[in-house]
Amino acid sequence: MPKKVVRVESTGASKDGKPSWQPTAQAKSSATTFRIIALLLWALAIAGEVFAIFWILKQTPINMVYLIIAIVVIGILAVIGSLLWKRANTLDPASESNPVGFFIQNQLGAILGIVAFLPLIVLIFMNKDMDKQQKTIAGAVGIVVMLIATLTGVSFNPPSVEKYDQETAVVVGLTGKDLVFWTKAGTVYHLCQTVSDLQLQSKDNTIYSGSVADAHAAGKERLTLEVQSEIKQCGLPTPAAPIPTAAPAGASPTR
Repeated sequence: MPKKVVRVESTGASKDGKPSWQPTAQAKSSATTFRIIALLLWALAIAGEVFAIFWILKQTPINMVYLIIAIVVIGILAVIGSLLWKRANTLDPASESNPVGFFIQNQLGAILGIVAFLPLIVLIFMNKDMDKQQKTIAGAVGIVVMLIATLTGVSFNPPSVEKYDQETAVVVGLTGKDLVFWTKAGTVYHLCQTVSDLQLQSKDNTIYSGSVADAHAAGKERLTLEVQSEIKQCGLPTPAAPIPTAAPAGASPTR
């Protein structure tokens, strides 16, 4: 059964006709929602840290079960917050023109992951009411969970307006228009609807089309790495210059 093709509402072209990436209204709204939830979760994580420091560590004797549970809960809140924040940055990225703001926006999850744990871990090792074994267990759990929360918050290849603008320029340069194609199941978008990757079976049997901004709003991370193959499949002219790519190292071509 052939797939149906659905055109997603487009943001429209820039006034001068040149590619200039900007998030869709839907993406902007979703990013704002994700950021608010992430900030609330991080606030709860830090509140949990304060509770652990000023109540659990003040007890005599210290209840190790409560302490370990508190550490794990803080970690879960921090990790979920970081995942939502990174998702928001994918939908509505920062600009590299402001290096400080760009770094803070993309690495805020890692920064707050450290803030939510480091003071607690230090105070665990300094606590006079805990024996060596208790400090070792609680401290080790705290360090492991802090590392997980921090690494989850790190953006190793952060999205940016400039990268998305480059993607749009590549698409327009290859196809002549800001129009790409994707499926719900995939994580990348493609140059035309006839490429082999889009013909694979999907739950809704639908191919979606729209601008690069629309593709990112739909949760697609980037242009496929199989550009050379798709140029042939789409019947597009072979570009004279190498095709620039901002894809992360080790990324899968179609997933």
